[in-house]
Amino acid sequence: MVSRIDASKRLFWCFKPMNKVSACNIDRLSSVITTQRWWIVLVVILLTSCAPQISSEISHNQITLSGIDLRNGGIAFVTPSTVTGQEEEKQAVAFVFASTLIEQRPDLKIIPLPNTLSLINKAELADDYKEMYKEYRDTGIFSKDTLEKIAEASGVRYVAQLKLAGFTQRSRNRFGVFGLRMIQTNSATVRIFFQLWDSSNGAISWESVAELSWAEEKILEEPVTLQTIMVRAAKDIAENLPR
Repeated sequence: MVSRIDASKRLFWCFKPMNKVSACNIDRLSSVITTQRWWIVLVVILLTSCAPQISSEISHNQITLSGIDLRNGGIAFVTPSTVTGQEEEKQAVAFVFASTLIEQRPDLKIIPLPNTLSLINKAELADDYKEMYKEYRDTGIFSKDTLEKIAEASGVRYVAQLKLAGFTQRSRNRFGVFGLRMIQTNSATVRIFFQLWDSSNGAISWESVAELSWAEEKILEEPVTLQTIMVRAAKDIAENLPR
């Protein structure tokens, strides 16, 4: 006959292995969860530390412009033109492009848009300037007489015309956990035309078109801005200007 003490001992030893296994499973599960957390952190760090992916296509047409003429003549920026829906970006486009060109080509005399507009107004050419742009919208041609007046007021030979032909921004979810967006791909594309008009004869002396795509991984929802992508496009165009 088995005593109550022996029965209790057997019951204890029966449950003891189960207790060990349960504790072991809990430790293992905790270890797995910790490992997964570190993997998530590692993935986030790797994705966010990647350099932006940049794709750029640029072409230019050197019609008559030479490096010597460009250095001696100087450039004055006039009001950019844009496609419908991007009119509010005119000032930003001109500012970023002129600032970048000044930085990339310190050997050139460059007059940014605000300075050019001030000189035009000071010379009482506001009406002529307005009429020149009306004709440009209809014909794509700048009046030679007005170009000469702007150049004389600015003290330069070449007039720079920018056209923002397109700018788009996109955001796409790239990595998430438990339904939460942690990493997303933000991208932007810009297409821009740049022309230099020779005020001495009213002709286009140099032109370029650049199309650039920019994509990068972000933890936060931070879009790729026009300024970011325009700086790179301006650098690409500046590299192709005659020296």
